[in-house]
Amino acid sequence: MTETLNLAKAVNGALADELEADDRVLLMGEDIGKLGGVFRVTDGLQARFGTERVIDTPLAESAIIGTAIGMSYRGYRVVAEIQFDGFIYPAFDQIVAQVAKLRYRTKGGVPMPLTIRVPFGGAIGSVEHHSESPESYFAHTAGLRVVTASTPQEAYSTLRAAIQSDDPVLFFEPKGKYYTKGEVDRTVVRDLDTANIVASGRDVTIAAYGPTVDTALRAAIAAADEGIEIEVIDLRSISPLDVDTVVESVRRTGRLIVTHEAAGESSVSSELVASVAERAFQHLEAAPERVTGYDTPYPPSAVEHDYLPSLDRLLDAVDRTLGRRNSRTDLDYSALEGAMTAGAAR
Repeated sequence: MTETLNLAKAVNGALADELEADDRVLLMGEDIGKLGGVFRVTDGLQARFGTERVIDTPLAESAIIGTAIGMSYRGYRVVAEIQFDGFIYPAFDQIVAQVAKLRYRTKGGVPMPLTIRVPFGGAIGSVEHHSESPESYFAHTAGLRVVTASTPQEAYSTLRAAIQSDDPVLFFEPKGKYYTKGEVDRTVVRDLDTANIVASGRDVTIAAYGPTVDTALRAAIAAADEGIEIEVIDLRSISPLDVDTVVESVRRTGRLIVTHEAAGESSVSSELVASVAERAFQHLEAAPERVTGYDTPYPPSAVEHDYLPSLDRLLDAVDRTLGRRNSRTDLDYSALEGAMTAGAAR
């Protein structure tokens, strides 16, 4: 049986169902209890499960994660919330130096069933440290699972799988999609490893995750009006990357575009393009394209629409891979040539 929920309510439902199913599950974070979180994602959970299981913490991310590590050592399954993406950096040392290493350090003797929820991404009109995409930092760290969700169903199912995992998981929630609605089947629990083909096509592969999956699907609809078939892959897992699914798609389409909100340099798209080139180079009919955020700090909200991957930018990349007219080939070379000729005459 399914129900219609927005993504925020789907996360709330996953947390409630895990709290109900397992007494070892605890929630920790800034303002998650009485207030219900700044996005009201945890609304009502403290009233239902009590202050000892839904815990309001001080404004200290390092302390939140440090405490969660100790509680995980004692057998609890902690879900720690980082209030905003840009607030995760004070906890960076705890996450990459301790959380990621403890299970390996103990030869598997001490599991680390810790889930760290991170609202991430832009499109909410907010300021610096509130609209960032820091997932690549953690995808680079061995010992961490890094996952995200693009729909309410994915949010519900993937979060439940993360909480049930004995590995530490960073769960990146696209805050710009919190109020997007969709059908949710509470009997479905996802794995934490595989990508999902959400639209089939034969001409171009677009790999996306989190908030850009919706943009990729809109590009597929727009391109279909011109007879172009786009295959859209929701990566879901950022670390490990399901390269096999992408490679198999590229072998069919011959073209690859990767899109995400994070900056392009040293990113998930960098890794995926390199992996596909290594394993399917002979199948590529055009150079892979990346449509990402720019290699700058996140801009003021007034111009964030120019920073984020848009439908137009994505369709322009599609045109480039197909050898069609695009923003790069439509430059006014005649005007440039005229200016150069005039300069030479002088």
